[in-house]
Formats: sequence, structure tokens, C-alpha cells
Amino acid sequence: MSFLNGRFDSSTVQGKMFRLILQMFVPIAAILVIIFALILTRNVMYASVSGNIVKASGFNQRFKQDVNEKMYLYVSGSSDSIPWNDVEAARSLAEELLADTTNPDSRKAMNNVLTLCDKLANYMRRIEQTRQYDERMKQLESNIYIITQLIEDYMYSYLYYEGGEMARIQKNLDFWLSMEIALVILVMVIITPLVLRRAVRLGKDITVPIEAMNDRVREIGQGDLSPHTPVKTDDASLSLLSIGLEDMAEKLSMQIELNRQEQIRLRDIELSLIQAQINPHFLYNTLDAIVWLIEIGKNDQAEKMVTSLSSYFRSFLSDGKDIVTIAEEKTHIESYLEIQQVRYRDIMEYEISIDPSIETAKLPKLTMQPLVENAIYHGLKPKRGKGRITVTGKCDDEYIVLEVSDTGAGMDEAALEDLRSRITSAGSKSFGLTSVYKRLKLLYGEGCHVDIESTLGEGTTIRLRIPRKVEVENETIL
Repeated sequence: MSFLNGRFDSSTVQGKMFRLILQMFVPIAAILVIIFALILTRNVMYASVSGNIVKASGFNQRFKQDVNEKMYLYVSGSSDSIPWNDVEAARSLAEELLADTTNPDSRKAMNNVLTLCDKLANYMRRIEQTRQYDERMKQLESNIYIITQLIEDYMYSYLYYEGGEMARIQKNLDFWLSMEIALVILVMVIITPLVLRRAVRLGKDITVPIEAMNDRVREIGQGDLSPHTPVKTDDASLSLLSIGLEDMAEKLSMQIELNRQEQIRLRDIELSLIQAQINPHFLYNTLDAIVWLIEIGKNDQAEKMVTSLSSYFRSFLSDGKDIVTIAEEKTHIESYLEIQQVRYRDIMEYEISIDPSIETAKLPKLTMQPLVENAIYHGLKPKRGKGRITVTGKCDDEYIVLEVSDTGAGMDEAALEDLRSRITSAGSKSFGLTSVYKRLKLLYGEGCHVDIESTLGEGTTIRLRIPRKVEVENETIL
């Protein structure tokens, strides 16, 4: 549309306003200018309040739970890390919201959050300086748990107040628009019926899309993220605002679904790993071997095998933890190999050599057993004669290196390349090695590596390289 050339599009809000101004007296023109200013003011105020709501939505909804869990782990000695970053993130968000907020109740809520963040940090330092366990636990329950609850409550109170502020803006706008429209109608009735009809139409062109978008905002706030058709309007800014609102809802819905699918996938990996490792045939064969040893009078060996089996399942359960130390993993594979050596004493020897300096490092439980099991069933058993399995662990400046080597059948280059590709494939059926790879990636990201070397007729070596200085804060990764 070009006003300079004297042309305008009568189908747009601007064109209708321009045409109406040409046909009305100066008082009507002034009233229309006020209406237009109210619309712009409403957009600015709505954008400001909605921007604050979007920012506040970035608050970690698990803040209380995360901070409480991390502080409990710290107090109980299971972790050396205090969640300073969580507190700082909440403080930064509160400061940012406070700078952009005008509502007194909302500002009070954010000031309270800032004060509580300072108190929370002080209580954390006090716990850090306290050495007695009982005193730490008392401070945790009487201070930390209460403060985190209050911070979370004030954050949600802020969202409530800002929602009320948005409703108040809408209410005031509706009131003033009604007053202005009534005045315009009165003047236009006096002037001409034509002006009246156009004024009413103009009011509808402006208020209907705004009301529709306001209803849509309310629906999104209530959890309705399903696709909706954008509001039909001739005004480009309102149209873009409606399209942007639907685009935001769609992206939020997609992100929620992706997060849900990811959690399901990770839980499936955990459950499948547990099921794969509890092998009924292994248990039955072990019990049969114990009975056979007792029958032939080798009670000492039977007792040793029962002890190994008990140790095997004790380390397997590991108090429900998904993350264990290398020392605990070593105990598990020692028990496993002791049991298997009774069954395969004619074909198997083994040696475990783990550097004591890395035994306190952590990794996902059942990381090494699938590698040892692979060496027995795919390395030694297919090869005639006796073979040897060697498990080693050492470290350098950057990495911890864990190796499982066998002097078994080995494989040719084609089979080796096929195995390497299947390990990293999402649909791989080589579950043992694939689960090890995925769990290490989940914990260490790109900082870990799995290498396989094999020579046909000579044996296979599987090497795990994990970062040496990675801090593992939680006892679970799933």
C-alpha cells in the first residue's frame, strides 16, 4: 500500500482507517488515533508480559527435586559436587525477569526468589563447612528442602501473577475499546450511517483476531498443543503473531514428544541389558556344576563355586546402582570367570590385571562382563585347544584404557568390519557390545571410544577408552 501515491488497500485495517479518516471530522480522527495507539500499546504490553512468561517457563521444573537429590548425595557422601550451577541459574533467571517486570506482585515474587537463592547458597556453604553427618542431615532437612520448595513456589507464583497481568491488560483494553467504539458510533450516527457501518467493521477486524489469539494463549497455557489454524486476519502483524504462536506450540509439542521417546528408549536399553545379563542357562549350568562337584566329593571346589556365584549376583545387583567403580566391576568379572573356569577348565585360562590407581573411577555396571562373555563364547569355544582371556586396566594422562583379549578363533577383516558397524548401529542385534557402546556414550558422550582388533586364528582384543577426569555426579544414568 502506498499512501504517498494516494492509493490504499481498502481490505486492510490501515486502508479502512485511512478511508474513515477522510470521511470524518477532526474529533473522529482523534478518536481513531487513540484506538490505534491502544492497539499498539496492547501489543507492546502483551509482548512484554508474554516474553516474561516465556522466560519464566525456562525455569527448571525439577529444580527442587534436582537440588534436593544432589545435596542429599553430597551429604550422604555419594557425591563430591554441590549444585551451585542450579542455584546460579535460578538467580540469573530471577534477575533477568526482575529487570523486565513491572507488576508489583511479580517483582515481589522475584525479589523473594533472589533472597532465597542467596540463603540457599549460604546454607550450602554451611553444609560444606560442616563435617558431622548428623548436623549436615539436620541442615539439609530444616534448611535446604524448605528453601528449594519456597523458590519453586515463588517461581510458579510469578507465572500466576504475570498471567493475571495479561488478563488485566486485556480487561483494560476491552474497556477502553468499548468506550472508544461507543463514542465513535455516537458521532458517526450523527454524521452519517456510512461511517457507523465502517467503524463497526473496523472494530471487528481488530478485536476478533486479538480475542481469538487470547483464547489460544489460554488453551496453550492449559496444555493444548494440538495443531490449530492461525487466526484469519488482514493485519500482517496480527497474522504473524498468530502464526508464530502456532509455530511455538508445535515446536514445544515436538520437543515434549522427543523427550518422552528418548526416556522410553533409554529405559528399554536398561531393561534389555538387565534381562540379557540374567541368563537362566548360565545359572542352571552353574548349579548343575555345583551338584556334580558335591557328588564326586569335591566339596571345597563346590563351596568356592557357591561363593563365586553369590559374589557374582551381589555385584550384579550393586544396590540398584547403574554406576559402579572399576573395583566393583572387577569383582563381578572375577566371580564370573571363576564360575566359567569350572565349566571350561579344559579350554580356558584367565588373568585379570587392573591398575589400583583407576579402581575408584566409575563406569556403567556390566560394562566388562559382555566383553568377557564374548571372548568365551565367540573366541575360545569355537577354537580347539586351550585358550587364554586377559583383562587389563591402565591409564594415561587423559584416558582410562580397559582391554579384554583372548587367544581364540579371531575373525577375518570382513567379519571384523561387520562387527564394528553393527556395534554403532541403532538396530543392531549384537546386544552385548551394542549396549556397552550406548551406555558409555550416554555417560561420557564423544569422550569415549570402543576399538576392536582381531586376527583370524590368533584372537581378538576389545579396547574401551573412557575419559580419566570426568566427574560422575549421580549413581544412575537412566
